[in-house]
Amino acid sequence: MTGFVFLCEEWWIRRMSEQHNVPEQLTAGKSQGGAGASYKVVLFEFENFQGRKVEFSAECKDLRGKGLEKVGSLIVESGPWVGYDRHGFTGEQFILEKGEYPRWDTWTNSQISYSLLSLRPLKVDSAEHKLHLYDNPGFTGRKMEIDDDDVPSLWGHGFQDRVASIKAINGVWVGYMYPGYRGRQFIFEQGDFKHWNDWEAPMPQIQSVRRVRDMQWHNRGCFTIPDPTPGPEPDPAPAPPVSAGAK
Repeated sequence: MTGFVFLCEEWWIRRMSEQHNVPEQLTAGKSQGGAGASYKVVLFEFENFQGRKVEFSAECKDLRGKGLEKVGSLIVESGPWVGYDRHGFTGEQFILEKGEYPRWDTWTNSQISYSLLSLRPLKVDSAEHKLHLYDNPGFTGRKMEIDDDDVPSLWGHGFQDRVASIKAINGVWVGYMYPGYRGRQFIFEQGDFKHWNDWEAPMPQIQSVRRVRDMQWHNRGCFTIPDPTPGPEPDPAPAPPVSAGAK
């Protein structure tokens, strides 16, 4: 079991390397995506795409109201989407990009929550991505600017893990509590986040961030079980000992 968990975590880091919940934005209708955008996600009751199936092309505030008491697997045919572990677009967030997710631990590796109770499309209307991070609330203190890049470790770029306010200038971003795109996820759509409470974080900690690109045109995000690393070849069997009387 330990080897399987390590394998999943290794795949997660590799997959992320390849590739806010703001009430005002929801009220304005931005959750429905850009003009002409196409969104489709299929949810299944059980793992490996089994059981009751429900399709969505628009936001859903309470999946239980659609007859899904739980979600064991899902397929994003076009997106991206953001899911939540509580109804009404609240709680822990999960980025859902184009691809197949046969188990709950393929859309989150925080190991804290396995519930998925609401979801909505993400509007990606800009090819450019720009993000400003601040180590104090109210856009004060040390500042880090990220321009069209993914950062697997803020420490590696000379910035500490304390992030207390954020300005998402362009594009959509996802931040993670730990390096290597691991841990709890936070979605940042275009806008200002004056305090870590604005993105429902328990503390001002983000250690890696990456861009979210519309997976309708980026064929990534598909879950595939990695081939196990072959072990070393066993040593050949030793030759039988030669008896003292043998010639």
